[in-house]
Amino acid sequence: MAYPGKSTKSYDTPQHPWQAERMASEVELVKKYGLRNKRELWKSLSVLRRFRGDARRLLAESAESDLIGHSKTEADQLLTKLIRFSILKSDSNIDDVLGLQTEAILERRLQTQVHRLGLARTARQARQFITHGHIAIDGKRVTVPGMMVTREQEMNVEYYGTSPMTKESHPERPAQIAASVVEE
Repeated sequence: MAYPGKSTKSYDTPQHPWQAERMASEVELVKKYGLRNKRELWKSLSVLRRFRGDARRLLAESAESDLIGHSKTEADQLLTKLIRFSILKSDSNIDDVLGLQTEAILERRLQTQVHRLGLARTARQARQFITHGHIAIDGKRVTVPGMMVTREQEMNVEYYGTSPMTKESHPERPAQIAASVVEE
């Protein structure tokens, strides 16, 4: 049992440390999504592993009989959560959870969303903007790049009100954002 005041790891490391193919794919994902290190990738893999494990367990229960009671509620909650985060489409079922890839989880990170929305030029710059407090969701400053962003929150990602990034003339502000603010 862990010490109550100390948090435990929220991820699992690879079972074999030196697999060239796995390591190469990890490096690609770290570069593509601007992750700080492989630990952040492993956290995403662990989240995905938990979703898949829950789906496998629910599918095994449904193979014995139809999902009823607590199992049906749990399946609905899992699907609702994944749909809310836009990881799955609204017409998906529990089988679709098994087909998810790591990229689906990484795409929902705040860091990736800031880059995709054009608030930063690169994924690394998006990470820097977030950690320095330049990004807000619903007007509230957010400083965690790994935060999972829901579909509703995605529409409200913006620069923080008192951030110097709100000025069009800021040199680090991407050109298309500065141009769209000037047009308004």
